[in-house]
Order: sequence, then structure tokens, then C-alpha cells
Amino acid sequence: MESLFFNITDTSYKVSELFKNKNEYIKRVDISNGLFFFDINLFESKIDAHLKNLDRMIAVCVVKEGKIDIVENISKDRFTFHKNSINIVASSKQDVVMTTQEGEKTDIFLLCIADFFLKRYLSNNPDEPIDFLYNLLQSKMTNIVVNTQSIDALSLYIINKIVTIKPDSTMKSIVCEQSVLEFIAHRLKLLDMSDKSLDDDEICISRSAKEILLGSYTNPPTIELLAHLCATNESKLKKVFKRVYKSTIYEYVQKLRLERANLLLKEQSLNIGEIAKEVGYKHQGHFSKLFFETYGVYPKDLLKKG
Repeated sequence: MESLFFNITDTSYKVSELFKNKNEYIKRVDISNGLFFFDINLFESKIDAHLKNLDRMIAVCVVKEGKIDIVENISKDRFTFHKNSINIVASSKQDVVMTTQEGEKTDIFLLCIADFFLKRYLSNNPDEPIDFLYNLLQSKMTNIVVNTQSIDALSLYIINKIVTIKPDSTMKSIVCEQSVLEFIAHRLKLLDMSDKSLDDDEICISRSAKEILLGSYTNPPTIELLAHLCATNESKLKKVFKRVYKSTIYEYVQKLRLERANLLLKEQSLNIGEIAKEVGYKHQGHFSKLFFETYGVYPKDLLKKG
């Protein structure tokens, strides 16, 4: 079996044109050791590819247009990743057939990250997303879909920076890798990493609180009321919630609001003030400040670039 990561290139940044037909193309871009992506843009043609490798890797499949069907020949599992989705897949070996629809617009960004690349960033904390994914890859498993979410404006903004680096740019590999790390950090922050040592009562309380907040984050209940709704007291609720979701209830509400705002920015149907009110902020300036502190970019820039 071949490897997707070894014996590829002597250069630190290499663009390989795998398919070209008028405005259609499939490009592979090797950024650095253990890190590359496919940029796929098709209108009439289709993908029908069979990959058989022994690579331990994380693949992040961003489907902007169209869909991609994946058949895992080892486990016989089938997956379909649809338009407007970001899908994180872990795999310690691959024997997959990937196909897209002929005659359908297909726009896909597929980032492949080797386990030895992830190893650089291990923290020795199993609750950290990088550690969790790295440890998952060390087991013998085929493709596991770790997470699927809708595409948000910030992800598109960062992907655009990754794929539009000019061929004659200075230090392409470093600049591109920096943007990829920004993208990875953003996506992995959206994973809920729970403590496996929790007892049933704590799991029940934390899940109940999360479900209530998911449905009411624009106007959340007080801690007192939330504790009552979860059949516990305030002290225990705050302690359990912090342990499970690694944030306070207030921080989690803010996270939910900003994630929703990020999705609304992608749709480009509302202005900044309307989005701020939609997610529960009375003042546009306060919302923009929090968004910048969280994501490092102002919402107006994402609305402009979306």
C-alpha cells in the first residue's frame, strides 16, 4: 500500500494539478511534512477515486457545493457528506471509494493531517481535542466520523486564505501552515470534550443544562432557574457544568451565541446589528468586540468576505 504523506516532494510547498478541464480542476497542495489539502471544483465531471493506504490521519472534509459519497470497503460503512457541511473523520487505514455526482457543481476542500503532525501539539491531557484525536488514531480502526457541523463564515474566511496563496508568495509553506493551524484550532474548539469519569447523575445534569441552553441562549434562564430545571442546586450545577464543558455557564452561552452569529454571517441575509440582536446582544459594538476577542476577526470582515 502507498502512503499519502511519504515520498511526495522535496519542497516545502508543492501544488499538483490532478485534473484540469476548462474551469474544472482538482489540485493537491502539500504544505509541509504531514499536512496537505485537496481543492476540488467541478461542474460537469465527477470524482470516482479508490484510496487504499495505511495512513493514520484526520481528514476535514468541507463540502461547499454538491455532495460526496464514501464507501468503506473494510467495514462496509457508507457515508454521504452533503452541501454546507464540515465533517471531521479519523482513520488509521483507508480502503475507500469516493464518488461525486456527474453534472452537479462540486466545491470541496479536503484537509488531511497526519498523526505525526498532530503529535507536535500534544498536551498530555486526554480531554484536549488534539490528544483525543491522536489517541483515537493509534487504535486499529477504519473511518470514524468524529463530528459534522454546518459551515460557518469564519471557516470559509480561513479556507479562502489557505487556497488563494499566490504561487510566487514568500514563505508559502509557513504562511499556509499558519492559516491551517488557525482553521484546525477553530474547528476543534467546537468539539464537546466530556470527562469520562463522570457519574450518571452528573452526566444527566450536564446534558439537561446543555439542552436547555441550546434552546434558550438568546434569553437564557438564571442560574437559579436553570438549576431548578435540572433538579439540582446552583453550586452543583456550576461545578458539574464546568467539569464537563470546560467553561462556565456564562461562557458557554456566549459560545453558543457567537457560533450562531458565525452561521448567520455566512448566509449574508442580515446586517451586523440584526445579527447581534438575533443572537441576544442589545449593542452591536459589544457584539463585535466579543466576536473579535473570540475569533480574531471582526464580523464585518466576514460579511464582506463571505
